[in-house]
Amino acid sequence: MYFPGHPRPEAPAAHAHRVSPAGFVAGGRTVRRARTAGFTLAEVLAALALLGIVIPVALEALRVASLAGQLGQRKTVAARVAGNVLNEWRAASQGLAAPTRGTVLEGESEYRWSVRTEWWPIDSMRLVTVVVDYTVQGREYDLRVSTLAGL
Repeated sequence: MYFPGHPRPEAPAAHAHRVSPAGFVAGGRTVRRARTAGFTLAEVLAALALLGIVIPVALEALRVASLAGQLGQRKTVAARVAGNVLNEWRAASQGLAAPTRGTVLEGESEYRWSVRTEWWPIDSMRLVTVVVDYTVQGREYDLRVSTLAGL
């Protein structure tokens, strides 16, 4: 479309530029497109080497996180078991008739406990220690809770 006062548009060239499959014409010269052939062997090997390093580290981090979670949960239950044993020991007339060993099953976990008493040299008291043993992922752990009891 022509508007007065504006230059006339030029007519298209009589001959068309031929475009090859590998490129296109831009301003009268052929520009080649980048080939998308994929990754080179060096790039693939570098990615595999990186994955070979990252995956074992990530799996170890997951194992440690799982161990920490289970350990925290079992330690909480072991502290509750130790508190209950101390309360029962005090209720049984200061431990005179109380058992000194036992086992508590909590879910699928077993908590073995023992009570040990020692004389405390000050004020004729006894140091009462409850030791609760438990297992997390094949390793043995223990929790110790102590209190002083009067005679």
